[in-house]
Amino acid sequence: MTRRIPVLPTVLVAIAVLAMIALGLWQLQRRGEKEAMLALAAANPAKPAIAFPALAPVDATLLFRPSSVHCLRVVGWRTEAGRAADGTTGYRLIAECVTGAEGPGALVAVGVAGKPDQKPQWTGGQVSGWLSEEPDHRAVLTRIAGKAMPLRPMLIARAAPPGLKPLAPPSTADVPNNHLAYAVQWFFFAAVAVVIYVLALRRRAAPPGNPT
Repeated sequence: MTRRIPVLPTVLVAIAVLAMIALGLWQLQRRGEKEAMLALAAANPAKPAIAFPALAPVDATLLFRPSSVHCLRVVGWRTEAGRAADGTTGYRLIAECVTGAEGPGALVAVGVAGKPDQKPQWTGGQVSGWLSEEPDHRAVLTRIAGKAMPLRPMLIARAAPPGLKPLAPPSTADVPNNHLAYAVQWFFFAAVAVVIYVLALRRRAAPPGNPT
């Protein structure tokens, strides 16, 4: 006689599958929102300059707008992969700046170096460029759970200090829109979970000595 389907494991699998489907649908929604944001950001570099925001997050409608900030002094450096205005790749140097006696300071991407350990002889000053966000290294699950800290504003400098190449102007091509791939991934995980559970039920219901 065929064994009864176990209730608790089935409920748990169903909840997991529904959660994965919901995450896939959420990623599809995020994809549409991201496409609308990118379309708006593409026209922003030609718009008038705005004040550099003091706090995160950066309003998506303001990305790539011209802006400027005064760096009183540099207190640290970050190194990321980057692309120069001439199309070559290298190491983007991001200065952590103090902008006043108090406050969060500012991040300024000053230029592209040829070596990861290269540090410019730049100690601060007035910088003009385009408004962006710091590189996103937040964990995917943290972002999905809504517990990730917002990305800080970052200025992409128009001109580079001596010894560095100027950064490429911001482009929507540099902003990943991977939400469709994430959605397909979640749907795939849901399908795999269903297949594995169905196979497990068939094996459990098979007569001894006659595995299915």
